[in-house]
Amino acid sequence: MKLLIFGATGGTGAHLLTQALDAGHNVTVIARDPGKVVPKEHSSLTVLGGDVLAPGTWQSAVAGHDAVLSCLGSTDRKHPTTVYSQGTANIVKAMREHTVRRLVCLSSAGLEIPPGIPLSQRLVTKLVVQRLYRHGYADMAEMERVVTSSDTHWTIIRPPMLTDGPLTRRYRTAENAHVSHPTSLPRADLAHYMLTHTDDPHTWKAIVEITR
Repeated sequence: MKLLIFGATGGTGAHLLTQALDAGHNVTVIARDPGKVVPKEHSSLTVLGGDVLAPGTWQSAVAGHDAVLSCLGSTDRKHPTTVYSQGTANIVKAMREHTVRRLVCLSSAGLEIPPGIPLSQRLVTKLVVQRLYRHGYADMAEMERVVTSSDTHWTIIRPPMLTDGPLTRRYRTAENAHVSHPTSLPRADLAHYMLTHTDDPHTWKAIVEITR
């Protein structure tokens, strides 16, 4: 497949890029700082400079791809952000203009507190996690609204706490439902799910929760 990746310099995005190249896909990466993309060179890799918040020349690069995969993220917890919502809105607009339909993007399990989890975990999520990441979560919620109202073949993935553990290929998922007993997940496994379900029509129009 011809894949276009945003956020390839982040933790999950770096794994996604490596796995996609190892699997033999042709990959285009849009990055604000192309110098941070690893690997630097690969016969199946094209790296273009561009800011997802500043529509410009990168938009035309969307044309001809089979899917767009977004690992956009923000490390600023103290201030409001629009990287998820406005960035994704710009991606969706470019996809519409160039008739690319498949979109896979990352959100967070922290947006909702599922029923049935222990009271202690519920309190930690509500009183600590959701407050600490309130700006990012607010923007993710708006991003989900943008994506679900689009005419793309979208999949939104909501992972739990992410770790730097090795790739295991062992995880549980729930489509448009809550996964039971969520714990944590290696970023490598999250990337693996994204890549291996990019061409899975059963995940179209689905919000997918995932955990070990």
